[in-house]
Amino acid sequence: MLQAEIKSLFKEDISILIKVPNSAKHYLCDCGEASLLTVKEVQSVSAVFISHTHIDHFSNFDGIFRHQIGSGEKVVICGPENIHQQIEARLKSYTWNLIDENAIEYEIREIVSPEEINVYKIRPPHWNLEEVKTQDFLFEDEYVTVDFAILDHKTDSIAYLFKGKDSVSFNENVSEFKKGKWISELKNAFEKNETNKAIEIEGTVYKASELFHLLTRNEGYKLGVIMDHAAEEGNYEKIKTVFSGADLVYIETFYKDEDQEFARLNHHSFASASGSIMKACKVKEAIPVHFSRRYTENDRLEIETAFYKAFKD
Repeated sequence: MLQAEIKSLFKEDISILIKVPNSAKHYLCDCGEASLLTVKEVQSVSAVFISHTHIDHFSNFDGIFRHQIGSGEKVVICGPENIHQQIEARLKSYTWNLIDENAIEYEIREIVSPEEINVYKIRPPHWNLEEVKTQDFLFEDEYVTVDFAILDHKTDSIAYLFKGKDSVSFNENVSEFKKGKWISELKNAFEKNETNKAIEIEGTVYKASELFHLLTRNEGYKLGVIMDHAAEEGNYEKIKTVFSGADLVYIETFYKDEDQEFARLNHHSFASASGSIMKACKVKEAIPVHFSRRYTENDRLEIETAFYKAFKD
């Protein structure tokens, strides 16, 4: 099951780290201040997901790549339209005469539309962008696939859904056979839909499809991160399309209900609106995050109370 940790203290800008259990693989959502983010964690980040490049979501990008330079790894960066130019500008603003070209490679994936992802590569010391290709998916590795929604925050703001890979389990309590290597062969046939594959058990050969009832497909855990967005129907329809039925979602809840006018003017969400859309999506668990710095700890508790009332009632 994917695990997420908020790495920002109250009144710090948002940054959320997603970890894969029993793996050194981490994913970072947004690069705001993150007092709780360790150097070791940064060095384990294989992909960074930027919602948008307002300063409170992007200001710590320099601190992130400072601890990644020299790793020799390829790190993927996903973000909204023009993210490649903004990263190029940040990297070129420093002097890199002591860094060689093998110190790191960034692969930047610019989200233009749901079907158009432009891929670029950039390396030290000159940090010149190389356009590689255009693809129709955002991110997939051996642990997760990542879907997204392009929300309106008077600029594109990308909301991300991380889905762990589906797993297949063996139902030992309904099997009459002894355990053996045939189980892994059966799982492999099940995943590849090889219904006629021969599976030998205790001297008898079966078609794989005859044994599929011994297996159960377990859907991967779905973890969402929805940052700044206007509280409006257009955004909600996109959120429903991508995040319905998710296991856990962290969602921007910038304002108290009594400050809805500020939310409207600044294209943000507010407590009960964020809670209501999570209820409409029927997510199993939702957590409000990213509150305005104008608020005190008591205000935060008020926001959380209104959020959960709308989410659970």
